[in-house]
Amino acid sequence: MNSNFFNQIRQMDIAGDLHLTIAKSTDGILVVSVMLKNEACGDNAKNIIPPLNLRGTAEELDSGFFQTITAPMQSASGLMTDMESFMKQLEQAKKHSAKEKEKADAERKQHQAKDKKFSDAMAKAEELEKQGRFREAWMKVPEAAEFPDKADEIRRKRTSLSDRFSTPSLFEAGQEKPEPPKEALYPEHAEIQPDEEMSFEEQEYEEDEEDQEQY
Repeated sequence: MNSNFFNQIRQMDIAGDLHLTIAKSTDGILVVSVMLKNEACGDNAKNIIPPLNLRGTAEELDSGFFQTITAPMQSASGLMTDMESFMKQLEQAKKHSAKEKEKADAERKQHQAKDKKFSDAMAKAEELEKQGRFREAWMKVPEAAEFPDKADEIRRKRTSLSDRFSTPSLFEAGQEKPEPPKEALYPEHAEIQPDEEMSFEEQEYEEDEEDQEQY
């Protein structure tokens, strides 16, 4: 064996484990199978990289072994390194995608909850409006600052409701105030009942009798 064998292996620019399988045939020919394995590579495609098989006499292998295997092993090493880098980037992409999906799902759920809150509030306001409870309905309409994308709709609704509860009803607007009773305007007539009223002649007769009694 070449005394520089292991030193030359050390000098090879490869990442992984170099596996050698040597078989000797009956005719003195050696069959050497060289395979590079890199357990750090997470891509299963590494398993389809074939081994490099060499055949020759011991002298032929001693003289040309490293010249023959160096380039292919470095290519295989680079390929598996690229695979590992790819797999790591792919894993990062998956994680990023998962995070983005979680973020999108959270935003979607938050938006749905916000929409439901707005719809429930407006539905309650509509219900109170139908009952004629306009002031209470106005108070149930949500704040525009909380739902900026619904600001115009909120303003229109509040304006509509405020106009209704700040204006008197048609009955109240057209209703005439009843006149005060006669007794309130003329207190001196308050004690005279309808059956006690007298004619003008009767009043004059009573006055004449009172004048005669005085004489």
